[in-house]
Amino acid sequence: MSKQGRVIQSTGKWYKVAEKDGDTIYDCRLPGRFRLDKKEVTNPVAVGDNVTFTVESDGAGTITEIHERENYIPRQATHGRRGEQILAANIDRAWVVQSVRQPKLNLGFIDRFLVTCEAYEIPAGIIVNKMDLAKKGDEAFVEDIRELYIGLGYSFLTTSIHNEESISRLEKELKAKTSVFIGPSGTGKTSLLNAVQPNLGLRTGEVSGYSNKGKHTTTFATLIPVSERGYIVDTPGIRELGLVNIEKSELSLFFPEMLEPREHCKYYNCTHTHEPGCGVVKAFEEGRIDPDRYNSYINILQSLD
Repeated sequence: MSKQGRVIQSTGKWYKVAEKDGDTIYDCRLPGRFRLDKKEVTNPVAVGDNVTFTVESDGAGTITEIHERENYIPRQATHGRRGEQILAANIDRAWVVQSVRQPKLNLGFIDRFLVTCEAYEIPAGIIVNKMDLAKKGDEAFVEDIRELYIGLGYSFLTTSIHNEESISRLEKELKAKTSVFIGPSGTGKTSLLNAVQPNLGLRTGEVSGYSNKGKHTTTFATLIPVSERGYIVDTPGIRELGLVNIEKSELSLFFPEMLEPREHCKYYNCTHTHEPGCGVVKAFEEGRIDPDRYNSYINILQSLD
């Protein structure tokens, strides 16, 4: 008998699937034909996917159909593998989580994340965590980038697990939505989940004092229920977010502040770097495009070679 369910955890070989309209969770296998059909994807099934599965006599399940996704967040496959890795599927909002310190905030990572969300039409937000570690000058810097990204249309939260008001604001944003936390290790993604839902008891780690980078604690992406019909995908920390299926000629389409200026470019194939009559360069020179954002555009453009 076939059942409907949602993938709540992926270990690469086995998938935990929560039965739709039920409380039972099944360990499911994925037939090899799905991997053959999707050679360009390292994980044919992702957390958040809706699937059809059958239950065998031993109690284990077999996924027989992967339903069409509403959306998904990919990144370039790592460890020398080709193709793309799907971080999460069927989500209402994606949050990039950064910490003000330990490890330090990375604007380049934020902008790569936002480009991916723009390209795949996923509402995006930014969380700057560990505000209790902020030193002199940090708060002014965070306020400056808050104004920048809010002005571009993105949600922006500052949080600390020691500040109940900030956790309450985050909790409201998670209500009745399926969200995903993406960011480097050590930024406190799992700690935030424990603060929002204290009974979870998820394992957290410390930041390495040697490298000032986080240690991987979350091993597999997992879909976790939070208060008031919300779900959050807690993902393993990632240090790089390689873009996939984005051409150099279309990159500026995913920078909201470049959409209007690029209409004034002299050349249709303008890269917005050196060409005469470039509307984007003019907007940058006139201060209508933030220097850090323009530098992110240049860095991402060069990485697409």
